[in-house]
Amino acid sequence: MAVARRFPRPFRRTDTDTVVPTADDAIEIASPRKLMWLKFRRHKLAMIGLASIVLLYTLAIFNGFFAPVSADERSSFPYAAPTRIHFFDDGKFSPFVYGLTKKTIPGTMNRSIETDRSTKIPVNFFVRGSEYSILGIFTSDLHLFQAAEGGNVFLFGTDKLGRDLFTRILKGATISLSIGLVGVALSFFLGSILGGFSGYYGGAFDTVVQRLIEFVMSVPTIPLWLALSAVIPQTWSAIQVYFAITVILSLEGWTGMARVVRGKLLQLREEDFVLDAHLAGASDWRVVIVHMLPTFASYLIVQLTIAIPGMILGETALSFLGLGLRAPVVSWGVLLQDAQNVRSILSYPWLLIPGGFVAFTVMAFFFFGDGLRDAADPYKN
Repeated sequence: MAVARRFPRPFRRTDTDTVVPTADDAIEIASPRKLMWLKFRRHKLAMIGLASIVLLYTLAIFNGFFAPVSADERSSFPYAAPTRIHFFDDGKFSPFVYGLTKKTIPGTMNRSIETDRSTKIPVNFFVRGSEYSILGIFTSDLHLFQAAEGGNVFLFGTDKLGRDLFTRILKGATISLSIGLVGVALSFFLGSILGGFSGYYGGAFDTVVQRLIEFVMSVPTIPLWLALSAVIPQTWSAIQVYFAITVILSLEGWTGMARVVRGKLLQLREEDFVLDAHLAGASDWRVVIVHMLPTFASYLIVQLTIAIPGMILGETALSFLGLGLRAPVVSWGVLLQDAQNVRSILSYPWLLIPGGFVAFTVMAFFFFGDGLRDAADPYKN
């Protein structure tokens, strides 16, 4: 029987007869990380999602710089509509905003806020203002933009106390986005450890862990969150409530990760490299953590990326219902509490803007995770 001989791919030659590898040759000799990046880069929506995630976390970390005022600073214009920055005045680049005035509506004695087009207030960039901290480490008072004295810039309007909604959304992003990361980290730890050793040992330990997973997964998510949130004492500080909500979200999120890790380790525990590790004297902990889990690390990264939006939505839902984070803590869920009735939404539709940020963040993570899922198998067309 004749054996087919495999020849290497032909090289493309230039006019000077210099041998240059083709694009296919470059892919064949690339490292696994390079292969993943090449495949991920071809996914346009994934690149858009990655850029959006980087932008969101940049705004969250440096929220004090991008915000014109402090998140708790009150103005004399409650429920003011979003203001527009005009960048040109008489054909020249001179950013300004119009002033605001209060008027009483005859017959109702209600007050409305209207734009005073006779007053132009300059908008300055890179100015000194209220002091803020960056990650609790550095302090600064430099702001990207701010209206001149006597004026206000309300890009997303104000709430019932006259606080700038744009500033509060940026402040809330710090809490909402960080809860997603911390919650997923805890879920990953629980799922990897319990699921890993469940698949590695099998037997009675595997049975107990799987029955526990099935019990947790059988409980409806919202009632479980409500019951656990009701246990949180009202006297706890904001930091204690923050970590309690993170733990609550993680208690339900680890089950899916544990099932995935268990299935993978059931396949890998009979492989030769696992036997070699045992013969070399490695402990069970080292075999699972160092040798087995890294073999499908790319798949775990994809699962982590997809799980983050679920954590963000969970915090938003709990805080929106008043069972999660509470004022004066600022998160997207807390901000959405002002939009709980139809009358407020119809009168002040800009109160729904935090919900738009939640939806945008979730879609960005889904696009990013979808691209990672495809890139995890670089040889797939």
